Amino acid sequence: MKTAVMTASWSADLDRCRLMCESLDRFLSGDWHHYLLVEPRDVAAFRSLEGPRRTVVSEAELFPSWLRAFPDPASFGGRRVWLSPFSLPLRGWHAQQIRRLALARHVDADMLLSIDSDVVMVRPYDPSNMWEDGRMRLFRIDGGIIQDMAEHRQWLAHAGKLLGLPAAVSPAHDYINTFIGWRVDAARAMLDHIEKISGRNWIRALISSRAISECTIYGRFVDEVLKGEGHDVSGQALCHMLWSSEAYPETLEGLEAFMAGLQPGQVAIGVQSFVGHDISEIRRLAFSVTP
Repeated sequence: MKTAVMTASWSADLDRCRLMCESLDRFLSGDWHHYLLVEPRDVAAFRSLEGPRRTVVSEAELFPSWLRAFPDPASFGGRRVWLSPFSLPLRGWHAQQIRRLALARHVDADMLLSIDSDVVMVRPYDPSNMWEDGRMRLFRIDGGIIQDMAEHRQWLAHAGKLLGLPAAVSPAHDYINTFIGWRVDAARAMLDHIEKISGRNWIRALISSRAISECTIYGRFVDEVLKGEGHDVSGQALCHMLWSSEAYPETLEGLEAFMAGLQPGQVAIGVQSFVGHDISEIRRLAFSVTP
């Protein structure tokens, strides 16, 4: 199966993205091409990562003309804000999600494999392993969203509005991970469905709220609109994630303790960029994992 690997990134994560690309080139096999999805001002910086299996794509090729980035007046660190006539100001994490969704209409592939900038592959993997008898693996933690997860419930509600589904669902499943696949045909059908339900361009509908989780939208579409067609559910995460600095000390010993939790079926690790571990130590430990 042909795989379009996609990573939405920005200049502050360039070094992490470079390590992620190195790990893909080392460990990812099969028929794949990698797309780095960035803001126009970051295209030049990311060109150094291009190669025979990697292309930098400007969001200007994916976004309508009415959605553009501008300097954030509240930030002194070069952060950006995305403005449009149809929404409140959007942040970088919103723009990155829109890029990933938009790519579905711009690639010739069977699967979109979403891999975040802060992910590092540690073991060999062929994305065709996500397929069996024409059905693709859907990552889902059954009942993973509990009552006190307010933000997740907002994501569920907005997904429901976009898809013409109830705001709340029980049990509430969690579809979020940093190394997951979507069927391209299902992702395109999802965008078409959103436009049919809303009567608007799918991006206009999406940004009517800033409670956006593209993984949640795709998961609810597959489960509740497609009724699981073309997919098989799996709760096995392929990426072992360090989500917060509270989980382990921000020391070499803390990083080693995190790495010790890597499961046999996991092929990548992810350390959130705001967690203070040195990239060189992440690289050293990641590339020393036993296959």
